[in-house]
Amino acid sequence: MLCLCLYVPVLGERQTEFEYFESKGLPAELKSIFRLSLLIPSQEFSTYRQWKQKIVKAGDKDLDGQLDFEEFVHYLQDHEKKLRLVFKSLDKKNDGRIDAQEIVQSLRDLGVKISEQQAEKILKSMDKNGTMTIDWNEWRDYHLLHPVENIPEIILYWKHSTIFDVGENLTVPDEFTVEERQTGMWWRHLVAGGGAGAVSRTCTAPLDRLKVLMQVHASRSNNMCIIGGFTQMIREGGPRSLWRGNGINVLKIAPESAIKFMAYEQIKRFIGTDQEMLRIHERLLAGSLAGAIAQSSIYPMEVLKTRMALRKTGQYSGMLDCAKNILAKEGMAAFYKGYIPNMLGIIPYAGIDLAVYETLKNTWLQRYAVNSADPGVFVLLACGTISSTCGQLASYPLALVRTRMQAQASVEGAPEVTMRGLFKHILKTEGAFGLYRGLAPNFMKVIPAVSISYVVYENLKMTLGVDSR
Repeated sequence: MLCLCLYVPVLGERQTEFEYFESKGLPAELKSIFRLSLLIPSQEFSTYRQWKQKIVKAGDKDLDGQLDFEEFVHYLQDHEKKLRLVFKSLDKKNDGRIDAQEIVQSLRDLGVKISEQQAEKILKSMDKNGTMTIDWNEWRDYHLLHPVENIPEIILYWKHSTIFDVGENLTVPDEFTVEERQTGMWWRHLVAGGGAGAVSRTCTAPLDRLKVLMQVHASRSNNMCIIGGFTQMIREGGPRSLWRGNGINVLKIAPESAIKFMAYEQIKRFIGTDQEMLRIHERLLAGSLAGAIAQSSIYPMEVLKTRMALRKTGQYSGMLDCAKNILAKEGMAAFYKGYIPNMLGIIPYAGIDLAVYETLKNTWLQRYAVNSADPGVFVLLACGTISSTCGQLASYPLALVRTRMQAQASVEGAPEVTMRGLFKHILKTEGAFGLYRGLAPNFMKVIPAVSISYVVYENLKMTLGVDSR
């Protein structure tokens, strides 16, 4: 049996020994070893319990609540690989040392602004020889025995567009760490996010359909309210009619997410930045272009979703029948009605959503992040809800005009109008308030949509074998 013990030197006292773990199965070459000791400075003992909990959680492969020798060695090897990747990404000058300016630059690339004095405080906690720089040995020794989170964990903890789905897939894609790319965890995150979006959209589909009805049919003469809208839908088609248009809305998640992610990665390479993580303005540019490419690719599905949501009972037998009718009666161009306002809406939505989320993230990190970048569930949900709400509010008039243009053929006697003409018509007949028809049910679905997508995402992530946050 091998017993790993921790000896803590305390001035004026005898060494105190703490049993760490026992291993019943030893490699043959280690059978002669009876005791393995780990010596650390006495000031590190305050972090011992946290460190123990963290490495047991990270390295316990058989889930028995303890580490055997093989698991412990595997943890150290795996953790050292991660630390080397992080060290390399921080070492901008490739001189084998990290200074305060490199820490400031690395955090700035992630959207986190700190002063050089704050960066020097970070350095002092790791610097052993007083040079105000950190070499690989200092970096490794500090993080192997400290349960603090490294910089890329900000990316791990603060994923946004992958986790939260409010029905509008216009957000800037999330970044993935070097480790996530190399281990293939990125696609599992995307699959978990897609599944969470499907469940979230299905649960909030009645509110989404009501929003579409109010955007198209509500006016001063037909002041449709929330209760009246639900009553009208149920009376016309029964409870099942509340989910009209949801099928195509769920089906478009997979192609849209896949196309947007691939386009985002290609645009990042085209930008040619030498940074592993893009700066905020680069993320906005790459994310907006990727969103435009994805939306252009699946836009006919957007038109189908609107027509299916607005259809009357018996009008179409299904999605394919709806597509055939549109193609036969209106031609291929009908599948791109409302395309221009939809493209124009990407920039205010993605830009404001990203700006608000990064501002809230930076504020929390500067004020409350002490030993971890993990904001916790409620802070993450609050930031996602606020940023999504602000993004939708900014782009809502364009979204309303897009929906009305998509629905033109399904409203009897509706004239063919341009985006500009429709804006003028709404402002003249309904005033500025007319550009925000359906905003109430749209906002009502944000909190449940964010909450549901987060819960489902976390459960799917565990099912797919992604490390828990």
